[in-house]
Amino acid sequence: MSWQLQEAKNRLSEVIKAAATKGPQIITVRGKETAVVLSEREYRALCGVREPLGTYLYRTAPTGIEPELFERRDDAGRDEFA
Repeated sequence: MSWQLQEAKNRLSEVIKAAATKGPQIITVRGKETAVVLSEREYRALCGVREPLGTYLYRTAPTGIEPELFERRDDAGRDEFA
């Protein structure tokens, strides 16, 4: 929905409720779309709020991996030049 600035100022609580229930609300100034009021949920989705890297790595770390997969083998690496 679109709101003229003066109307949005006078009915701010309605604009906020509409943003939360009906989606983004456009504010116009002199007939030109100037601003948008979003719900907090939509704002966060647009901003791409991310969890900290450490949390992500801990949460997505594989489980049940055999420890020997991470051990260094004697045959790994470069051949020595003599």
